[in-house]
Amino acid sequence: MRVTRESLLRIAKETAQERAYNDTDIVAAYLTGSLLNVDPMLGGTADIDIVFVHKTKPKQFREFVKLTPDFHLDISRRMKDEFKSPRELRADPWLGYEMYDPILLYEREKFFDFVQASLRAGFDFEQPPLMLQRCRKMLSHGRGIWMDLTEVEENAVGPKEVRKYMKSLFHALNAVAELSSAPIQERRLLLEFPARAEAAGKPEMTATAFGLLGSTRIDMEKVRLWLSDWKSAYILACEKAGVDSRIHPARLNYYEKAIKAMLEGDVPFAALWPLLNTWTSAAEVLDGDHFNFWRSAASELGLLGADFSQKVDGLDHFIDDIEIIFEEIARTNGLDVEPPTGL
Repeated sequence: MRVTRESLLRIAKETAQERAYNDTDIVAAYLTGSLLNVDPMLGGTADIDIVFVHKTKPKQFREFVKLTPDFHLDISRRMKDEFKSPRELRADPWLGYEMYDPILLYEREKFFDFVQASLRAGFDFEQPPLMLQRCRKMLSHGRGIWMDLTEVEENAVGPKEVRKYMKSLFHALNAVAELSSAPIQERRLLLEFPARAEAAGKPEMTATAFGLLGSTRIDMEKVRLWLSDWKSAYILACEKAGVDSRIHPARLNYYEKAIKAMLEGDVPFAALWPLLNTWTSAAEVLDGDHFNFWRSAASELGLLGADFSQKVDGLDHFIDDIEIIFEEIARTNGLDVEPPTGL
């Protein structure tokens, strides 16, 4: 079956209308994510990111629905109250961009126009004061997660700690990315980061980012050899209670084909992020050989034992460097060099 962006957009609209018809609690629905781009495919796969806005607290906040092996719905739910304050919305590093220019799929009342008009008021969303506020908030999240890692004992490092480390790095990279555009989602993080680092005038940050993930310790052939163990762990983890919701059968090809495409592309080490991120989430609920295969890979990347503390120190310096960038931007634009208390 030939799938195009247009056919996926049609599915998104039909899904939104059908769900809203059967659930009067839904106020609006909009499309976000990769389908907003002209070419949303990566490795011939894509997801359809739909956000439903509810009057009351929904029972389920995220849902994945398989359409074909290569395409699925990624449904998120938010409460209407999350959009009440335009001031907070403009300063939100995730929701601000999510609502700035999505595609409206459905609305039961005049919700969308009001929120978007409030968000865009004054045409200052992308100007330095608000841009810097969002970036600082993103980096603050990363710094907070990093703090939790500073007292971890060498022999206590496992999937939970590695996952926290990657989450901190994810926020740090996106703090740089938001200097020029919306934050980058997980599959494309290291694929798109080089261009964002270039736009920030700091192309050298790309090498640092890849190094913090351990790319300097391995070669591409090693990553290719890991694929079968990663896939086995992913499939098994899908059946385990308590696994991260993103480890879902509908998303197997979404990750696997994207990883393979990146391995054959211009930035092959970009494949390391989705592979290691999902593998670590899977390893949290696995044991035996499947856990040991992950542990071996994480060790080779320098993410376990004594090497882990070195990575945490390196992340600390990376976050410091980003803070210096923000200070330079603040000075250039006559803004406060120190971020406001509470960020």
